[in-house]
Amino acid sequence: MLFKVRPAAKEDCKEISRMILELASYENMTDQVKITHEELERDGFCPNPFFECLVAEVPEEHQSKEGVTIVGYALYFYTYSTWKGRSVYLEDLYVMTEFRGKGIGKGLLSKVAEVGKKKQCVRLQLSVLDWNAPSRDFYAAKGAQDLTDSEGWHILRFDGRDLDNLANEAPED
Repeated sequence: MLFKVRPAAKEDCKEISRMILELASYENMTDQVKITHEELERDGFCPNPFFECLVAEVPEEHQSKEGVTIVGYALYFYTYSTWKGRSVYLEDLYVMTEFRGKGIGKGLLSKVAEVGKKKQCVRLQLSVLDWNAPSRDFYAAKGAQDLTDSEGWHILRFDGRDLDNLANEAPED
């Protein structure tokens, strides 16, 4: 199938937002999505963006049943490892169900890797839910290492009240 991967534009944020909800539905977590397309526009297309995004687009003649041509996205940002240096973190990689198995996911993932290499990143990191064997298998087939088993890393998070409480304990400036 013909498709192209290109940097997302501000005008794509409604479609990206739609696909974020589709991904959350697949992961049974729609109740956790609070982001709006306006926030995506603000945070991704400002002078110092918090993320970058690529979209996969098919020609009009291959549009989805719903009539959309943007059928996948990869949202990522840069981090820094004190052990290794520059890194890119893949927050989301999503391809609409009817377009899976056509190389679009691989195209998006490869393009994120290419962008990271151009920025001298030494690694690409991501998280996958433990029950999501198809995604784990997809990434493993491309060479990803599961650090949960090999190194014992756990992902931790502070949010909501816990983040507020932690911030309130910060020393005075």
